[in-house]
Amino acid sequence: MTTPATDLVLEPVPFTDTRVGALVEEVQAYYVQIYGGPDESPFEPAQFAPPVGAFVLGTVAGEPVAMGGWRSRPDLTDDFGAPVAEVKRMFVSPRVRRRGYAAGVLAELERTAREAGVELLVLETGAAQRDAIALYQAAGYTPTLRFGHYAIHDTSRYYGRSLTGTPLPAAPESTGVGRQDA
Repeated sequence: MTTPATDLVLEPVPFTDTRVGALVEEVQAYYVQIYGGPDESPFEPAQFAPPVGAFVLGTVAGEPVAMGGWRSRPDLTDDFGAPVAEVKRMFVSPRVRRRGYAAGVLAELERTAREAGVELLVLETGAAQRDAIALYQAAGYTPTLRFGHYAIHDTSRYYGRSLTGTPLPAAPESTGVGRQDA
């Protein structure tokens, strides 16, 4: 699929696709630059395979430049009150940013999650990633409950968006500790 008003071509791929691997290396190097270490949140590639997840690769003229995925999080259903999936590995190479590619990837993830019956999409990002936060807010994501591997870190930010009108739990006023798990 080619996204509107761009030359970005999105295709569903397994997380183990070698083209994804090159972008994962690039994003991990970026995390080392801004946080001093790579992302260590645990996951299995199979978590991004249908019907429990999805992963998309964005290419321009055949060159991999963007990626993102979602994985079902049934362990969060009680906390959020609806079927939940987590956005992971959203990344656009710095050499092609500010072209709308991230918004295209996010829209495709939302579409595939909605088709899979997901009601709420949630994500974690770091406070240092101001462009990512701006993207999520512009797409209608709002602060929500803390969860997952980085829940105890004050520099983590948590956002979510309803895909169906199901209410999203608001973030607590404090930055207290949330669930820490996979």
